[in-house]
Amino acid sequence: MREPVKRAKPIYVEVQDYLLDLISGPDYGPGDRVPSERALADTLGINRMTVRKAIDKLVDRNVLERNGTSGTRVPLVQVTRPIEVHSTLGITRLIRNAGGEPGNKLLHFGEEKASESIARRLDIPAGADLIMFRRLRTVNDEPFCIETSYLPAARFAGLVAEDLVGGQSLYELLRARYHVEASARDREISVGIATDLEARLLLLQPGSPTLVLRLVARDGDGAPIEYMKSVNHPHHVVFRNSTPAPQD
Repeated sequence: MREPVKRAKPIYVEVQDYLLDLISGPDYGPGDRVPSERALADTLGINRMTVRKAIDKLVDRNVLERNGTSGTRVPLVQVTRPIEVHSTLGITRLIRNAGGEPGNKLLHFGEEKASESIARRLDIPAGADLIMFRRLRTVNDEPFCIETSYLPAARFAGLVAEDLVGGQSLYELLRARYHVEASARDREISVGIATDLEARLLLLQPGSPTLVLRLVARDGDGAPIEYMKSVNHPHHVVFRNSTPAPQD
């Protein structure tokens, strides 16, 4: 029996891949214009209708946006995340305050043992029981980050997957059920490389750069209550420090 013939990608898909690689590089950021259809057609040696089809698909996915006067550009940042240590605003409230519609999808929920690294961050013994869950965060139905959280199971007994479905804020839940207030956090921000899974969920090319936030949330007494790793879309999220500069 003959092997099925493997067809090459449609040309417009190759143009999409080219544009995704282009805007994921260091030369493009939120609000930057991409080359015109004519320039892309000349550079790639194809017709403008094919380029237009590729751009249309990316506009439909909110990867690019069109403006009648300024051409096609990388969308402006939709989520601004503060990096102040004492900020207590959860991401759900931040999005709503900015006029967006937050959403999240629970990707995984379960229990596991604390590795030495996570145990050190949560100030618990290595091997202690953890509650671990992973969520895909969206704003106006556009995915912008993947958050993986680890909580000490002994302190939050009874927490189940259903508690995190339907847009429930974790910090509001901890406040209402466990009388725990998240009052301060330790933050680390770095640049990461998207894994195949992260790229698929965030609509990026595998190997694209990401913004990685690691934080430890603490209660009013300073005890760690959550370690969270957040992998953020580089074009939909910006981290900002709004702490006033010290006066001379």
